[in-house]
Amino acid sequence: MDTIRQNKVSRLIQRDLSALFQQECKEYIAGAMVSVTTVRVSPDLSYAKIYLSIFPSERAGMVMGNLEEKNRSVRFQLGKKVGKQMRIIPELRFFVDDSLDYIDKIDGLLKES
Repeated sequence: MDTIRQNKVSRLIQRDLSALFQQECKEYIAGAMVSVTTVRVSPDLSYAKIYLSIFPSERAGMVMGNLEEKNRSVRFQLGKKVGKQMRIIPELRFFVDDSLDYIDKIDGLLKES
């Protein structure tokens, strides 16, 4: 169960990372459409798990590789945006949110039967 502070920080990171990917980090996402679906922050606010929905899903591996490679740069740019509101910028860990692919797969299976 997340605390109110964790929820506020996760919403702040989600909003600012989404804007960052749309405006300043276009070269990291390599022409794919990236959405930040969920952010989960550790209780001590030092780590953040960021779940990304990537379209087309064929580029997910390339986008994730770019983001892992440029993780420090993304964290630095995020720190410039939220530095006034947070004392410590959490370490970022990126994960692929494949729930949309799973929904499409289930939908396809239901239509077959």
